[in-house]
Amino acid sequence: MTIEGTGMFAEERREKILALLHQQKRVLAKELAETFQVSIDSIRRDLSMMEEQGLLQKTHGGAIPAMKVRQSPQPPEQRYGEGSPEANAIAKLAVSYIRDKDTIFIGSGSIAYVLLQHLPDHMPLTIVTNCMRVADELREREWIDTYFVGGLVKASGNITDVLATEFIRQFKFDMSFVTGGGISDEGIFVATPEVAAFARTVSSLSRRRIGIATHQVLGNDGFAKAGKIEDLDVLITDDKADREVIERIQSLGVKVITTQGMENDKLEFTVEFQDLNGVTYYENVWAPSSADAQLQIQFRRSDVQVRAVTQVSQP
Repeated sequence: MTIEGTGMFAEERREKILALLHQQKRVLAKELAETFQVSIDSIRRDLSMMEEQGLLQKTHGGAIPAMKVRQSPQPPEQRYGEGSPEANAIAKLAVSYIRDKDTIFIGSGSIAYVLLQHLPDHMPLTIVTNCMRVADELREREWIDTYFVGGLVKASGNITDVLATEFIRQFKFDMSFVTGGGISDEGIFVATPEVAAFARTVSSLSRRRIGIATHQVLGNDGFAKAGKIEDLDVLITDDKADREVIERIQSLGVKVITTQGMENDKLEFTVEFQDLNGVTYYENVWAPSSADAQLQIQFRRSDVQVRAVTQVSQP
């Protein structure tokens, strides 16, 4: 049976869609309709049928490759690198929330490792990590006090066992950066139950939790749930993220910001705000926009009212 346009068999078209998906890692229904000269409704039916067969995962406007519930961790040579442009944009925005003398937890995810490239230079910080690669990267930065979690060291160089979970309870954090193999309105997901237990403990010890996830991760579920999406104070993703996924997460009360505009360096803003006693304060922050500058202040000081945000200069 052939359908519309090119006279191509529907089964053949689906095979070609699957080949494009494996090559490009993401397809859009509108582009597929133009490529195969069929209606967009036909493409949507194709994608729905292929999703039922477990061949792909539909998204708003297209599809991504089908994800196994349990994903194997990336090998170290892939996990610990310079990171994609999207991961770097997220990291640049995420570190702008860090303040002088903060105590921070940074874990073992690939995007967490990218954060290290963008940490403020010579800003005094205390960083706790369960990742040997993170600790090794930080050990020569004299302005950072680095604490390494104890426990059984896995082949990856990470520590997430019961000993590590008990060890981490000794600390409190101003902020932790949260990531996983999947982040959606269903929760934050990782590969194993012990990693999930460790992540939940870190979250419970953190005053603020910043989620960091590229569009490839956002919208995916996984094997072991490390926490509720509502546990996050802010979720940062890139501007390729599926809008429908973002809206579902926002509907749960989570602030989601994207890296749109982060292709250039951040701007400096002066934020004027008042506390509950009417005392006025001024603080300079770096951010990609005035809205994000205001969000940064509200993220750290939920008891204040922002009065004005003024751009100072570009870096």
